[in-house]
Amino acid sequence: MRLERLRIRGLRCLAEADIELGEGIHVFVGANGAGKTSVLEAAFLLSHGRSFRSGGAKEVLLQRGASSLSVFGEIRHQDGRIGRVGLGREGARWDARLDGRSASLGEVVSECAVVCFEPGSHALIAGGAEERRRYLDWGVFHVEHEFLLAWRRYQRALKQRNSLLRSNSPVAPELFLSWEAELSQTGERIHFMRVRYLDQLLPHLEQTIGGLLPELGAIELRYRRGWPEERDLAEVLADQRDRDLSRGHTTQGVHRAEWSISFEHAPMREHLSRGQEKLTALGCLLAQAALFASQKGEWPVVCLDDLASELDLAHQTAVVGQLAGVGAQVLVTGTELPAPLQSLSAHVFHVEQGKVAAPAIITS
Repeated sequence: MRLERLRIRGLRCLAEADIELGEGIHVFVGANGAGKTSVLEAAFLLSHGRSFRSGGAKEVLLQRGASSLSVFGEIRHQDGRIGRVGLGREGARWDARLDGRSASLGEVVSECAVVCFEPGSHALIAGGAEERRRYLDWGVFHVEHEFLLAWRRYQRALKQRNSLLRSNSPVAPELFLSWEAELSQTGERIHFMRVRYLDQLLPHLEQTIGGLLPELGAIELRYRRGWPEERDLAEVLADQRDRDLSRGHTTQGVHRAEWSISFEHAPMREHLSRGQEKLTALGCLLAQAALFASQKGEWPVVCLDDLASELDLAHQTAVVGQLAGVGAQVLVTGTELPAPLQSLSAHVFHVEQGKVAAPAIITS
């Protein structure tokens, strides 16, 4: 798939931008703070319903002085079909649109797939488990049709059980039973979808991470489902109810799941340098994109923010070459045109003070 048009209003410093995109590599060049990362952020919003930046709270996304923001994308799929997606915000909630009609956020996200490597991506390896669950569930969402419904049902049951746990008055045990049964049923389903996805992802991880960090040896993928193995989740929830009452939240379930990558020559996460964490995270994102392509028949859009600052020249060249070779649409930012792109065909956009100029086309 590729974005053919990206229209942005009121996002951070971008008051108004209407960007036409084509095939291949697109580079957004400008000084720090010019707004080039916000272009990638807009594409990511359409795919994830959230920002990849740590300061990505909805109120922070708004341009200073603006009362609303909107992002619109026109997406061409491999089969020629065109999807039109949009997210707008004026008030407390996102307004999602698909092909001109009101839609759910899930419908918009399912239409647009974007993976992004950016300065905070090392948190996928070095950060908390929530980052890794988000990565995993985004991938599962795009290949398992039942995932979104199961996830919504699980979240509703979790919210209800937590509300009972926080009640100021005694709660009859039978009030927990229906919600715990729902958590168990949907949690088991989510667990098996995640396991199936990780099994499919592993060979892609071995290829991408092995190519980026061959010196670390073979990789091992570990997954913990969030409650003890060989036990039914409903049984565990019942056993843990008194403990959960004292803590005020549900301590077991798929919302507590975790996965990790270890290496033959770096068996613990602490053995990795910051540079190796970044390359491992990059390998995970490229593997997820490759699995998406194998399942869907088209590559997601790949964003590389501040490429030259995040990777050395050899890894920049390898990554750009790989993505160009498979025909993925790539959006790159930098303060100048990265060296590996100077010998490739690319669309170069200059970004200055929140304005995106029409592109110049550089041909190899």
